[in-house]
Order: sequence, then structure tokens, then C-alpha cells
Amino acid sequence: MQFHHHGYVSGDPRVRPAEGYGLERPAELPDEVDVLIIGSGPAGMIAAAQLAQFPGIRTHLVERRAGRLEMGQADGIQARSVETFQAFGFAERIIAEAYRITEMAFWKPDPENPANIVRGAVPPDDADGISEFPHLIVNQARVLDYFAEVAATGPARITPDYGLEAVGLTVADGTNGTNGTTRTGAPGQDQDPHPVTVTLRHTTGPDAGVERTVRARYVVGCDGAHSAVREAIGRKAVGDRANHAWGVMDVLAVSDFPDVRTKCAIQSHDGGSILLIPREGGFLARWYVDLGEVPPDDAGRIRATPLEQVIEKANQIIHPYTLDVKDVPWHSVYEVGHRVTDGFDDVPDHLTGTRTPRVFLTGDACHTHSAKAGQGMNVSMQDGWNIAWKLAHVLTGRAPESLLATYSAERQVVAQNLIDFDREWSRLMATPPEDLPDPTYLEDFYVKTAEFPCGFMTQYQPSMIVTDPAHQELATGFPVGKRFKSAPVERVAEGNPAHLGHHARADGRWRVYAFADAAAPSEPSALRDWAEWLGTSPDSPLLRHTPAGTDPDSVLDVKVIYQQDHFGVEFADVPDVFRPRVGPLALIDYEKVYATDPAQDIFEQRGIDRGGAVVVVRPDQYVATVLPLSATDELREFFAGALLPQNTTNDTTNTEENA
Repeated sequence: MQFHHHGYVSGDPRVRPAEGYGLERPAELPDEVDVLIIGSGPAGMIAAAQLAQFPGIRTHLVERRAGRLEMGQADGIQARSVETFQAFGFAERIIAEAYRITEMAFWKPDPENPANIVRGAVPPDDADGISEFPHLIVNQARVLDYFAEVAATGPARITPDYGLEAVGLTVADGTNGTNGTTRTGAPGQDQDPHPVTVTLRHTTGPDAGVERTVRARYVVGCDGAHSAVREAIGRKAVGDRANHAWGVMDVLAVSDFPDVRTKCAIQSHDGGSILLIPREGGFLARWYVDLGEVPPDDAGRIRATPLEQVIEKANQIIHPYTLDVKDVPWHSVYEVGHRVTDGFDDVPDHLTGTRTPRVFLTGDACHTHSAKAGQGMNVSMQDGWNIAWKLAHVLTGRAPESLLATYSAERQVVAQNLIDFDREWSRLMATPPEDLPDPTYLEDFYVKTAEFPCGFMTQYQPSMIVTDPAHQELATGFPVGKRFKSAPVERVAEGNPAHLGHHARADGRWRVYAFADAAAPSEPSALRDWAEWLGTSPDSPLLRHTPAGTDPDSVLDVKVIYQQDHFGVEFADVPDVFRPRVGPLALIDYEKVYATDPAQDIFEQRGIDRGGAVVVVRPDQYVATVLPLSATDELREFFAGALLPQNTTNDTTNTEENA
């Protein structure tokens, strides 16, 4: 965490001073906003937390509930999400209160007495070290609390407007967002600057039932599986039900089942299956209980299954063990369904590229599936982060509006991959053990596919913000389009061990990592030539895309990693571009220069060419491109396509020597 660069901070450094709209934020929801977020679930709250870092954007969030969520249905936090929490500044705190999954036990019918279950394999949760972050279980309500804190303490000071639900929406240049009117670029004098009109209805208080309208530049629909926003823009949820029902219950119970505090997949001989997930706090546990096939003419009656019947079924499955339920804070019955919306914005497929999307769908509004793979909240958060930083770039003039079209293109593929995975996992969980191809098929599938549920299989395809992998061999451990996988390094200024990716915060900045060639820092080298070009050339993206009057690293956060350890790097020998002056006092930033940890060589761990490489990472932690140090033209062209030029006279090499 960095602070004091704008003057001495005596209070909580996580609470940033209010700026811009945060200084004058009205107590009541205004009639016009820049971004209206509808729904305060995981996607909505992470979007608010990201946009709160941009005080020039008038962002508001509405929620139909009367107040904060007290008990959420989601609870699985995959390692990719914990990486995300690190970027937003609360990973350590939420890890401390969560239940940590380190292994999963698989229970099956006893071959000698099939009426009983016995423990089979107990594979580790992350045998291959996919992430340095853990797999957690914590209530969704607490995740929302943390994001709400980030939003409320960010410069824009965003807090939800509770008791308001969306009941209608229109886009000025399209009928319910589907008209073919061409629109390109930012809104001009001949265009409505707030083209989206949203009808809201009060759900609580003295105004309950009263409707009002709000006009917005953009709307982010995070309003769940029955999304009014989705219906308003004419999008359809495509998919089907699996005709299989599960009872789910959070219980405080006494049980002689040996692995009651271990994540378990339990398969009985004839009673169905259970997915057992211990919860945070040491006593609570969630039981997903297989209720079997749903008859075609059921008409939803299965959802009325009494809690007592779910508990009885659980006891049947775990025989000879017993479950004595003392308290049930929450329970439900659901039928497995798998649906993906046919588009994640308001531009029909045949008009893609001809006009700017104004309305975006996230989370359950555009993908629904079973809860057993633990993906719903995790994928929804990545939806919200993806669209939020892009909206921030467009609304602050950093990027063209064409950037917004990449949201649906990227996230719809991810959602479909999720549905395909969840459909297979749900099917296997519901399949009797004797009907599987072999006795270890379920646990083998779990281990083999571990990277997907951890959240690391997402790989975005080439676009204006992701290049083709033409130079991938220079950094094989940083696949283009996949999330930047951090690794240990040493920070040169004080010799402290660090994780390279952990310094990247959710502040909307791009990261440019320059991995040095083997020359000593003081010697002529490819790195020094690259750094000189980046800091002084008229073609430099650092000079071209940094707005006047802002810090040199306000858009591109440039860091260097040397092959030597920290004893082999003198900070004074490092090129000026890696030692920028920041803040009103023009203080030197000492946290952009790194050396290799001899015990954990990042060049070896991530397959980085000893001749050096440049790795560009997007604001949401995905690798945008890998280039050689000599490819300055390609770096310039990439950023010219992703960002807009700024009128800048900012001296990005304002270091101690030339200040």
C-alpha cells in the first residue's frame, strides 16, 4: 500500500480523500447520471468499487432491497477472486474470516456393504500451485460488505440507493435498445448525452409503489436471473433445465460423519449424492442434497419439498453416519438450469460495430447455472470488473467508445464455457457411482479440471486490447489473454521480498512490466534503449497517453524486473523512467524497480527469455501483449489502438536528476 505522496496521512490510508463528484454527491438519486448500476450483487458492487476510483464520473447504484444483504446464497470464493480482492485491498482481511479449502474428500459406497459409505480419495485442492491465493468459503453478504466499503471510501464516495427497482428501460436512439440507428464516437451536440431512460419503482418506505425516471449515459444491469434490464433490451436467456432437483441448507448440526469439516463429494449406492461445504466460523456447513429426477409434469412442485424431507434424505445418503440438525439459518430447493443470454449488451448481433452499446448485462442477468461448481459469484465479479474499467476509460476520455463492444465479446464466451463445465460437473455429481466409467472418475475429473473452477482458464481472444501471441515464446508463463500470474521478486529500494502482481491495484491503470536483459543496470543494454525511448521519444505511448497535469504513471504504470538479485542493482543506476516523480510534492516512487529472488527466479518460473521482454497487463489483470524490448513500434501501435492520445506537456521523466 502506498500513501503520503499527496501529503502526510494520519488516518486509515484505505480511506481516500473525496474528490470531484464525491465532494458534491447529492443525498438523493439525481435525474441524470453517467453510469447507473442496477443491482448490488457481486457484479454490481465490484463495478461500483471500481468506478468509485474515478471521481469525475457520476456513478449511482440502485438496489430493490431495503438495505444490505444479510445472508447470500453464494459462498464459494475461488483463487482468482481472492487475487481480485487483493487488487481492491481487502484480501488479507477476508482470508482471516473465511473457511479455507485445502483438500476435497470423495466418499463412495462400501464395495463390501454398499448400504454404507466409505472415504475414497482425498486430493489436494490445488496440487499444482495454480495460485498463491487460497480457495475460500465465506458468505456472499460479507463479500458485498467489503466491496461496499471500497466504493464508499473511494474518491467518488459511492453508496447504494436502496429500495429502488428497475421496471422499464429505453434507449433514445433505439426501440428498447434494438433500433439500427448508427452511432459512433462520444455523444455530440446532435446526440442525447443521456440516451438511456430507466423507470424505477420504490419498493419500500412511504413512497412504495411510486415510479420515477433517471436518465443515464450507460446502464449496467446486475439485477439477477429475472432481470428487467435484460427484458427491456430484448435479450433472451437461452438454455434448458436438467430436470434434476437439489435441496440446499446451511445448518448448525451435530454429526458423527468424520469429514464434516472437509469439503466432500458423497455418493451413495441408491440414495443420491451430497456436496458438503464447510462454512466460515467453524460450525456452519452447507449441504447440497440430491433430490433426484424431476418429472416432466412436476410444474415446480419439487420446490415445495419440506426441509424435514431434505434432512431425512441427507441422513439416508451418509449412512451409517447421522446428521442431527440443530438450526437452519437458510435453505432452499432448486432445479438445475443452464442458460446464457444471447448477448451481453443492447446491440443486436447484426449491428455489432455499427453503434455504441449503452446497456450491459452482468452476473445472473446473463448466465445462470447450478451452485455446486462454486462459480456464480466468481464469474459475476469478473463481469462487473470487466465492464467497469472500460466504462471508466471511455467516460474519462482515455479510450474510444469502441472499447465497450469488447465486453460482450469477451464475457459471453466465458459464460458459455462456464455453462459447459457446470453441466458436466452437475451431471457427474448426480450419476450413481456404478454408472460412471470407472470408480475414480469423479475425483479424476475434479483434479484434471482444477484450473477451470479456480478461475484461471479464461483466455480472451485478440481484439483492440489483446494482441495475437506472436511473441509468446518470450514469456511462456504469461499467456496472452490470460490473467497475469504473479511471482516472487525482490524490491530493490529496500530489499524486501514482494509478489510482483500484488502491487497492482484496481485503480484503472495499465501495467507495463519490462523484464531486463542480462546486462548490469549501469551498462548499455536493450532495456536501457527501451527505457530511453519510452521516456523521451515522441512515439512513446507513455508521453502520448498521459494527460497533462497528471502523474507520469497515471495511465501506464511502468515497472522493471532485473535478472540480478537486489544486491546487484543500484537504484541510482536504474533509468529515469522507472523512478518517476509523483504527487504534488514530486516525490520519487521507489516501488517500480524489482530484482530477481535467487530462490524463486521469476525468469525461470514464468519462462521469460534472458534477452528480455515486455509484458503489458490490462487494468483487470489480464495479459494484453508480450513483446521483445526492440518492438517499440508494436508497443506504440498497440496503445494507439487501445487508448486515445492526450494533449499533454507532462514530463514523464521528472526524476531527481532533472527536477
